[in-house]
Amino acid sequence: MKNSKMALIYDFDHTLSPKDMQEFHYIQKLGYDDPAEFWAKCKKNSEKNNMDGILSYMEVMLEENPGLTRDELIEEGKYITLFKGVDTWFDRINTYGKKHHVDVEHYIISSGIKQMIEGTKIAKEFKKIYASSYAFGKDGKALWPSRVVNYTTKTQYLFRINKGVLKETNDFDLNRKTPESEKHIPFSNIVYFGDGMTDVPSMKVVLEQGGNTVAVYDDEAKKELALNLQSDDRAMFAVEADYSYNSTAEKLIKGIIDLIEARAKVDRIKDND
Repeated sequence: MKNSKMALIYDFDHTLSPKDMQEFHYIQKLGYDDPAEFWAKCKKNSEKNNMDGILSYMEVMLEENPGLTRDELIEEGKYITLFKGVDTWFDRINTYGKKHHVDVEHYIISSGIKQMIEGTKIAKEFKKIYASSYAFGKDGKALWPSRVVNYTTKTQYLFRINKGVLKETNDFDLNRKTPESEKHIPFSNIVYFGDGMTDVPSMKVVLEQGGNTVAVYDDEAKKELALNLQSDDRAMFAVEADYSYNSTAEKLIKGIIDLIEARAKVDRIKDND
């Protein structure tokens, strides 16, 4: 029996990890006692130059550390902590998927820094990490931002995953008309995990295309936001950011895997008629 394919797509900051990735160590290394001071400077820079917010923080990171290197960013990933259960989540979900004839692929679409995510202990779990990045010189030093992933540009990566056009520079195949039968993973088999307003465009696209969206939270304020996203028809589900065994998140994804398996069985019966 041929397995179905499924994509679990995650934002990173506040979705798999409780803080912005720069707040675990990097901002303090720049000399800030309070990360809020750093973000305030980034916002001021953005407003002064009418600049995209992601470009602004990437510029400030580089201005305050002109010697910033790829290796340094990867090293920063080791300081990032994850929500409960994330470190074992992938193996549990993959195993359940295979048991039910569903191959699960995991992806990141984040406005954070790609190299920092690559330095985390879960980086190997993702088929592709789409995130903001710098161009690096031969000496490994960051030169300028080469890719910026903000709340609207996140949506293009959903279609890359849907079509299987994973290489960021392959725009031709991304934009050409592709028959549904040739697409890598149908949107009905895609689940998008996010935590806030910056995930709204992606959530809307996934929902409109027949997929599933999950808003996660780790405190009461975030819970209210997640429930609002649910009531506004952005998130289908609102769950605590707990990825441990038998958590609500695990039960939800296992239930969706069961649905994918059931749909595949019905489709096979229909095709044989």
